[in-house]
Amino acid sequence: MMDIHPNDDLLDGLRKKASFKQEVYHATLDTFRLFKISLAELAEEYRLKYKAEPTQIPFEYRDKGEFEAELRFGGDILIFTMHTNVFEFSRDHEVMKTMYISENTSRSYCGIIMIFNFLADSFKYNRVNDLGYMIGRIFVNSEKHYFVEGKREVGQLYNNFQSSVISRESVRLILESAIRYTCNFDLLTPPYDSTKMITVADIQSTLDNMKITTGKRLGFRFQGDHEEFS
Repeated sequence: MMDIHPNDDLLDGLRKKASFKQEVYHATLDTFRLFKISLAELAEEYRLKYKAEPTQIPFEYRDKGEFEAELRFGGDILIFTMHTNVFEFSRDHEVMKTMYISENTSRSYCGIIMIFNFLADSFKYNRVNDLGYMIGRIFVNSEKHYFVEGKREVGQLYNNFQSSVISRESVRLILESAIRYTCNFDLLTPPYDSTKMITVADIQSTLDNMKITTGKRLGFRFQGDHEEFS
């Protein structure tokens, strides 16, 4: 039988690509750890400032594991998750048109940290049909440059990929923007026609298991909203 030897270029290319993606992964993980540190600091600052207040409004940070963190405040929850895979911007994305990427296309490979907003009562009462919304996602490349796509405050200030480098200060600003947006994103009553009929099974369920979907914007589709990612 003929011996078949692997192509050295193929194996070298595979190794380099995998090694590079590991760099992107670790840069994103370092960034996510900064988010956790800043979340814990925010919660402690809030506790110290309002510990003497007679009415306690919750503002609590919870570490949910290596790739998830949670901030509960008022009637809201922000969930921060880090995707474990590495992605590349699509060719038609505005980032791909920048000189920063043109000079080195590998800079377009990024890890992603996502921010979701849910109602606290959705978890408290186990309302599994309730809706949450992605309010922002942070892309981080191997050089720790970052780009934010998000709703209103979250995405308006952090979209210069070439000059924006992750730091404790930038992470804090992103967090404050996410909290500010959440506070201004109020709960609206669902359309009457969506709730006027209910099954016997639903009405017999206990309140915490009722299948009436609740969300800040019932029927709201993030991708279809006229305030899409900046």
